Amino acid sequence: MVMAAAEEGDAAGPGAVERGPGAAYHMFVLMEDLLEKLKLLNYEEEAALRSHNMRPPSRHYFALPINPGEQFYMFCTLAAWLINKAGHPFEQPQEYDDPNATISSILAELRSFGRSVDFPPSKLKAGYGEQACYVLDCLAEEALKYTSFAWKRPIYPTEELEEEAITEDDAELTLNKVEEILAEEETDNEDNYIDLNVLKAQTYKSDMTESKQEEILESTVDAAEWNLEVERVLPQLKVTIRTDNKDWRIHVDQMHQHQDGIESALKDTRAKEKYQQGSGGVTERTRILSEITEELEKVKQEMEEKGNSMTDGAPLVKIKQALTRLKQETIQMDIRIGVVEHTLLQSKLKEKSNMTRDMHATIIPDSSIVGTY
Repeated sequence: MVMAAAEEGDAAGPGAVERGPGAAYHMFVLMEDLLEKLKLLNYEEEAALRSHNMRPPSRHYFALPINPGEQFYMFCTLAAWLINKAGHPFEQPQEYDDPNATISSILAELRSFGRSVDFPPSKLKAGYGEQACYVLDCLAEEALKYTSFAWKRPIYPTEELEEEAITEDDAELTLNKVEEILAEEETDNEDNYIDLNVLKAQTYKSDMTESKQEEILESTVDAAEWNLEVERVLPQLKVTIRTDNKDWRIHVDQMHQHQDGIESALKDTRAKEKYQQGSGGVTERTRILSEITEELEKVKQEMEEKGNSMTDGAPLVKIKQALTRLKQETIQMDIRIGVVEHTLLQSKLKEKSNMTRDMHATIIPDSSIVGTY
């Protein structure tokens, strides 16, 4: 089923593959198929990766983020080599070329081969992912078609059947091998049981009669005895799966667990972030509301004071009283001014009389002085 999905992805692009539970791992299948096709094209020698200071890619090189800059340069280098291998001249991209122009040229060549491109070109800038594997896989297929590559029929080794009967030691050795294989076999279904004793008997019988292929094989086992034997050895035939850290199933389960944990933590984090943003906005709006409320209270107080002063007669009475006090103070000031003017006039008149007296006193000559002359 996985290989069928991979073939559909090769034919119609990564977007055409039915997105099921295994869609996240489709790029790994594409990458493994791509690597096999590159080996058939002898890419290690013809692509001249050593001259570009690049090592051959691993089986998951373009499926996982390792080094985006190096992966993008490797992607462009292999794409250019595959396009040339498919019969279309294409200039080898350099390390400092414009990535957008390089991607556009590669996608244009891919469309010229009749391949569909239903994803944005920006998906290829990272140099890894399902889109990068899809593009290289399609170009590798076109290169294989151009080079007229065809699978040959398998050649099976011929084994001569020995005419001699198998000895009991050989039969025992075969039974031991069967037991080892059955003991090391891993299976996902824990309820899968195997009748070892019956299998031993059939294996021994088949080994002993291997040289007599002309005879018709007939079962001599009674069904009732078979069921009794199965019930007897049933508790001992449960296959236990040994956990191996290198088993890919364990890694897949761990990836699913980590993915579930990340999704749950991401949901909680996003909820908290939205709550903090909302609470921050509410706090800011509450502060603005309190300031507006204070200003409104001040305006209301001023309006009440002005309204009270407009309807109350107390200010008018105060004005009249002030005018009366001003008139009284004006009269008092006039009296004081008149007194001061009178006093000043009296002092001036007195001063003038004194001056006149002094002048007359100096003008009258002294008789004693006139007689001397």
